Amino acid sequence: MARGRSTSKRVRAPRQLTFDDIPRWGGRRKGAGRKAGPRPRVRHRTRPEHAYYHPSHVTLRAVSGLPSFRQQVVYKAVEGAVRKTRERREDFAIVEFSVQDDHLHALVEADDKASFTRGMRTFIALAVRALKRVLRRKGPIMGDRYHRRDLTSPKQVRIGLVYVLANHKKHYRATSGAPRIDPFSTAPWFEGWVHVRKPPDEPRPGREAGTHLLRSLWKRHGLIHPGEAPRTG
Repeated sequence: MARGRSTSKRVRAPRQLTFDDIPRWGGRRKGAGRKAGPRPRVRHRTRPEHAYYHPSHVTLRAVSGLPSFRQQVVYKAVEGAVRKTRERREDFAIVEFSVQDDHLHALVEADDKASFTRGMRTFIALAVRALKRVLRRKGPIMGDRYHRRDLTSPKQVRIGLVYVLANHKKHYRATSGAPRIDPFSTAPWFEGWVHVRKPPDEPRPGREAGTHLLRSLWKRHGLIHPGEAPRTG
């Protein structure tokens, strides 16, 4: 009779495991998680309450790889979204804003936190729709949730005004020959310059300031000279 191969398996003796032998899939691990990009993302924390008498500085960034927003047709799309937001919302207002290559800055007023959130949603939806049309793009436009900083003193508001209206000088290191009044912003309509300027014939895109801080109290620290630039430190 032919001898066949045995089908029995050798049984290993059990071994006592230690905690170091147990595989782990959860918890904190070095190098785990989403890798940081070239700039930090806005953390998804619960936003603080908003007081109607405090204007806010808002920054909204675009996804990478888009053409510069500082083209006339692209800027006009953003300006149109600001104008439509003004028409649609009574509890929210974009007072001043500027458009940079890949992000927007704005000084915003709102009745409360809920009004702020609804107003920003309205503006972002209108802006994205207009930008997709002029850029002929189907993919995403805005790359992150907006950053909000409430301004609670006249000095903070004045700093915020210079930062928003003269932000192009920060990015382009504008010196002689560069425009002092940024045409891709509400600077041509701004009435807080040290010298009186004739505004454009068309109405301003945003609403007139409603808070005392943004309307007048910031002037305690002096009107703004067109040559001023945002602080870099």
